[in-house]
Amino acid sequence: MASAQGIASLTRLCFAVKRHRFIGRQGFSAQSCARGFPIFCKQQNPNLVIVKSSQVRDFRVFNSVQLDQFVTSDDEGEMGEGFFEAIEELERMAREPSDVLEEMNDRLSARELQLVLVYFSQEGRDSWCALEVFEWLRKENRVDKETMELMVSIMCSWVKKLIEGEHDIGDVVDLLVESDCVGLKPSFSMMEKVISLYWEMGEKEKAVFFVKEVLKRRIVYSEEDDTDGHKGGPTGYLAWKMMVEGNYRDSVKLVIHLRESGLKPEVYSYLIAMTAVVKELNELAKALRKLKGFARAGLVAEFDTENVGLIEKYQSDLIADGVQLSNWVIEEGSSSLHGVVHERLLAMYICSGRGLEAERQLWEMKLVGKEADADLYDIVLAICASQKEANAIRRLLTRTDVSSSLRKKKSLSWLLRGYIKGGHFDDAAETVIKMLDLGLHPEFLDRAAVLQGLQKRIQQSGGVDTYLKLCNRLSDANLIGPSLLYLFIKKYKLWIIKTL
Repeated sequence: MASAQGIASLTRLCFAVKRHRFIGRQGFSAQSCARGFPIFCKQQNPNLVIVKSSQVRDFRVFNSVQLDQFVTSDDEGEMGEGFFEAIEELERMAREPSDVLEEMNDRLSARELQLVLVYFSQEGRDSWCALEVFEWLRKENRVDKETMELMVSIMCSWVKKLIEGEHDIGDVVDLLVESDCVGLKPSFSMMEKVISLYWEMGEKEKAVFFVKEVLKRRIVYSEEDDTDGHKGGPTGYLAWKMMVEGNYRDSVKLVIHLRESGLKPEVYSYLIAMTAVVKELNELAKALRKLKGFARAGLVAEFDTENVGLIEKYQSDLIADGVQLSNWVIEEGSSSLHGVVHERLLAMYICSGRGLEAERQLWEMKLVGKEADADLYDIVLAICASQKEANAIRRLLTRTDVSSSLRKKKSLSWLLRGYIKGGHFDDAAETVIKMLDLGLHPEFLDRAAVLQGLQKRIQQSGGVDTYLKLCNRLSDANLIGPSLLYLFIKKYKLWIIKTL
């Protein structure tokens, strides 16, 4: 904050020095944009311009600033003599704008003061004067909501002209700094507009450079109009833009790069980058499932050791980035964000299939008062079952002791599917029997998958006890019809036919 105030004081001093260069003149130089907005001056005419009253009275609604919602042709009738005199006096620059306006305060209506702002915001006029007029209005408490919206619109138009005119990014940042000097704190929407303009023009590197400049100068902005759930200021908004286009990895790299460069991105930008990590991990998981399906169908080769290692490293690097971002949120953010951090970490570990880490985040969320949804517990339970993490499964199943029958069936079904996915068919069979003992009937496809898995194991290594036990139990529950089990016992070279 102290640095920002220092910049503001220095900027004001520069403006004061430049301003006094014009005191005593009978006109103003067309290159006298004291606040550094050359795009708004008539650069092609370096001579002094003496403004005549007839030229002022020919003032009409113009097209250089898009202000249709504020200025219409009907406003011409509202321009009294005081308005034209004020314009002429301000154009001469013989006195401070504040002195001129103070002297004519009683003769100018609120609407005329707005039109003075509009007049000096035209292309070819002195934009410095428009900012001085606004500053005086603010000090006199004459800035209502409509006037503020008008000045914001003017500022946005100036920003657009600078960007479309391919001016230096420093000029755009200077404009934001100068607007803050006159009491017009850059809003979130103004930052958003600058980034969007560069983005839409395909100047993505300039958008990144603009964000860096904003962070370097520590420009303070208003977040009142960030109605979309805190996009995180300029850094977060740019990261969000990248994420929307599917550039998840670039979004993460941007935020980490800015932070490691000694800059200080907004805390919410870390959360946005964590969301990008989750999305990238999810895309990676979907791609791997497709490749494995193609490999099973014989369309592509199986992953070799090198490829598996590269995939695991990429996933581990993403998770490491996510953990680093979470640490920054906890270090720099308020405790109210801790639940969101653990929620993002939970999503990361679920997408990467890391059961124990995911289970830990469930309990971390509970400790900070942000209870996870029951479905998330079930998903983590299934992951732990696929990895046969017995202790984690036992802890997670304690929730089902006080659950309703419907909720209990859903949780045990997830447990069953986890065992099936991991190839743990003995545990899967025990889960089916447990469900039957509780009066819960597993889904047909789940039962069939367990029986099929046990049959394959019998063909490969023998051992029929679990299979027979499950078949008997399913038959007792009327979930399987009478069947014949054919077994070839190699040791005795006999066929045994058993009726179930």
